[in-house]
Amino acid sequence: MLSFENPAVGIEQLTKTFGTHTVLNELNFDIPKGKITTILGFSGAGKSTLLKHILGLHKPTSGTISVLGNDLSELEEVDMREFRQNFGMLFQYAALFDSMTTFGNVAFPLREFTKSSEEEITLKVHGLLKSVGLEEVSFDKLPSELSGGMRKRVGLARALALSPKIMLYDEPTTGLDPITTKMVNDLIVETGQLHKENELTSIIISHDVKATLEISDYVAFLNRGNIVEYLPAKEFANSDHPLVKEFINL
Repeated sequence: MLSFENPAVGIEQLTKTFGTHTVLNELNFDIPKGKITTILGFSGAGKSTLLKHILGLHKPTSGTISVLGNDLSELEEVDMREFRQNFGMLFQYAALFDSMTTFGNVAFPLREFTKSSEEEITLKVHGLLKSVGLEEVSFDKLPSELSGGMRKRVGLARALALSPKIMLYDEPTTGLDPITTKMVNDLIVETGQLHKENELTSIIISHDVKATLEISDYVAFLNRGNIVEYLPAKEFANSDHPLVKEFINL
């Protein structure tokens, strides 16, 4: 199993049970800083539960999880809310506010969590939107007026608004056509490169094997609450693990 010095996320003996059902089972897992790590697995493997633990939305039944050197179990709820500003998240369907324009969606976290002036917010939002490839003609449009790919770009710009140290992507290409899927995957890579100096860590939950092998630095395979394979992407493609081989060949 891979381990890293001073990882972005460090998980030791993490177990999570709901009633009599064990979702994560003594999980040990490090995620390196400044890299793209993708977590693959069949439905029900525990991927979403793991993501919620990384965000501090679930508390472990046992074991520990540290993020950016902080043991999440030691953070009070008030501190946890502030700590979550270290995360940016691109949801499966972008999850934009329907009543807000492109500009308003990206400005929202800046207005909510910072003391920036409107002038500062405007400059920041314009820069973020341009960094994800959107032109000014889109800034005043509502989500309903945007294509699926454009909504993803807006969602990513909003996720980056507070300069997060960790970007989380939850099935970022589900329901998208092949051209838009490639655009989103390219955007994930470009975002990581753009923020390389700040060691932006990208964590992706995905079922898209082809894209995973193309854009990831490391790939983990989660099965029944345990990481059964964890390798650099190039090595993962040639894994001999029977479950991984089955998943890759689906």
